[in-house]
Amino acid sequence: MRKFLETNSSELLAVVGRRRVGKTFLIKKTYENEMAFHITGIQDVSRKIQLDNFVAARNSFFPKSIQFAKPKTWFEALVQLKELLGSRSKKKRVIFFDELPWLASGSKEFLKVFDNFWNSWAVDQNLVVVICGSSASWMITNIINNKGGLHNRVTQRIHLKPFTLQETEDYFLQQSITMPRYSIIQIYMAMGGIPYYLREVQKGDSASQSIDKAYFGKQAALYGEFENLYRALFKNHQKHVEVIKALASKWKGLTRQELIDATSMKTGGGLSTILDELESSDFIHSYLQYGKKERDKLYRLTDEYSLFYLRFIESNKNQTGYWLKNFKTPTATAWNGYAFESLCMKHVYGIKNGLGISGVYTQEASFLKRKDNTTTGCQIDVLIDRADNAINICEMKFYDGLYTIDAQEVRSLQQKRNVFQKSTGTRKQLFITIITTQGLYENENVHIADKQLDMNVLFYPKSILA
Repeated sequence: MRKFLETNSSELLAVVGRRRVGKTFLIKKTYENEMAFHITGIQDVSRKIQLDNFVAARNSFFPKSIQFAKPKTWFEALVQLKELLGSRSKKKRVIFFDELPWLASGSKEFLKVFDNFWNSWAVDQNLVVVICGSSASWMITNIINNKGGLHNRVTQRIHLKPFTLQETEDYFLQQSITMPRYSIIQIYMAMGGIPYYLREVQKGDSASQSIDKAYFGKQAALYGEFENLYRALFKNHQKHVEVIKALASKWKGLTRQELIDATSMKTGGGLSTILDELESSDFIHSYLQYGKKERDKLYRLTDEYSLFYLRFIESNKNQTGYWLKNFKTPTATAWNGYAFESLCMKHVYGIKNGLGISGVYTQEASFLKRKDNTTTGCQIDVLIDRADNAINICEMKFYDGLYTIDAQEVRSLQQKRNVFQKSTGTRKQLFITIITTQGLYENENVHIADKQLDMNVLFYPKSILA
């Protein structure tokens, strides 16, 4: 982003990412000394209100512009902006249109006028024009993949992702909050890497205290977050929430057909668009099933906050102190297992580094074999299929101490490996890989693990290109 200030041409930068992920903070912090104009769209208002909003922003950046008439159209508004910015400057300036989807929502002409603003003027003015929106799907459809005058005009797209575990640890340290990695993982599984949520973690509070204060009780800072989250991102958001709730009820994930069966959606009823929008906004992720076709891929809810909300907050958010009383219940223990598994899948680059295969091409998949007359069924949630003729069969175990493998689990793991090999006919070398929080207890059963890794591999720094 700083390099764009050094080029000899104007730049059009699109920043997308999930709501609350820190897009606006990043842009304003990076360009605070070069910002010539900044406007933020308002949700669910008319064009008239958006233009009033423009006037307020205009008068803030250009106090003398109070003498200008209020524009009646976006064309008039951007003509005024061109006049106020004046002729080409030797020093590069930044114009920032925040929440562009909301600016455009009340006006049919906005995108065409913005297209004209960029192509007929801004492109020659030594500017960085930054456009940003939480609705990643809208930004991709209307800006990145625009078929009109904005086609191929975006200089750079940045998809701002939530913090990784390592970035979350760095953030806490920057806030003078020191906590063990096990506690960071507990917080991450409930909040994800969302800075807006993580800022509720206070120095001197345990992980359970932090989660409780953020989510439970009417005074909790994030008390009404879920109700606002999807409504702010998606038109007809009720259908998106319906899909999210269906996925939250099946931790293993659902195929497209299973989603149709579990919801009011119909084939061809817009489900593909909803899934694309949820995935591009970092709420869900699709995974291939080993040996099956693209149409059989599984969709899983991977947004930590949404899963935690539907599992615990929705029915208990009025209960101050709920999590402190219930974080060790069987329901919470079951959620820990799934959430840790999901967290491992997001940080698979760290697992690959721990296995010494960072440079090897891999594909991650799941595997499901239903019981039949000849074969016992099994489910493997994570496979790392490697180009070096090997496959890691991964088991994730969340535990607050050394995890003990018993004889029954040995038989279960052997069965999974045997069923997978027999069902797929693979000739690749199979490695049972166990990933725990604190490590494995060294007993007579630990031999079943060809490789064992602990939570520290998940804190491996992610390459910016990964």
